[in-house]
Amino acid sequence: MKGLLENIQTSIESLRAEIINHKVYDVISDLEDLRIFMEYHVYAVWDFMSLLKSLQINLTCTQVPWFPVGTGSTRALINEIVAGEESDVDANGEKKSHFEMYLDAMQQCGADTTQIGRFVETLKATGDFENAYAHSDTPAEARNFVDYTFKIINSGEAHLQASTFTFGREDLIPNMFLTIVNDLNKKFPDQISLFKYYLDRHIEVDGDHHSHLALAMTSALCGDSESKWKAAEAATIESLKKRIELWDGAYHRIKASKA
Repeated sequence: MKGLLENIQTSIESLRAEIINHKVYDVISDLEDLRIFMEYHVYAVWDFMSLLKSLQINLTCTQVPWFPVGTGSTRALINEIVAGEESDVDANGEKKSHFEMYLDAMQQCGADTTQIGRFVETLKATGDFENAYAHSDTPAEARNFVDYTFKIINSGEAHLQASTFTFGREDLIPNMFLTIVNDLNKKFPDQISLFKYYLDRHIEVDGDHHSHLALAMTSALCGDSESKWKAAEAATIESLKKRIELWDGAYHRIKASKA
């Protein structure tokens, strides 16, 4: 199965490079630029949690009466990842999800959380994505990104959810962006420290330990099925294209704000 994993990694190499070297990072030079970027990125942080929970629902028993679902190894993998993402330790030592930590970072930085707040609250109250998008005036690129994530979620196919989670969402933060944030943190420590902590924590947890767990989970779910591996590859490629579109949206918004 190692060779099948490597096939996906090879097929998405150019798309990953395009994301890591995206032009949006070149235009982030001050706090206002970073705020705009975060207002787009937060949608990916939020729906990442939904993708993760869909995997937990598929791979474990979340109902009563309880019955064993799948294998103990896949249950252990997903439960460990969920625990780390849904109840990590923030900069103050409090237990929070990575989404809540991101919102705290946005508020400290001065980014507008009204839009994502309205989206989440409207969706929670109505269950209607179109209503939530309209009420919050969600950017088109963020809508398309979230819509694709929920297309994968609603497919009910654990191997597609796992591959998108593993290859499409993990380990995509470039060193260039980290350097930008570190430089801004030196100038504005009272406004960037929580975002820097979020990124450092994301890299420490998601980019290392969780990425290995996710690879193992994807491999186990695709198994020896050639059709599952091909479908997983196609889903991953599309998810990366949606990420590029999201970054394009942030880029054009930042450029417009500078004009």
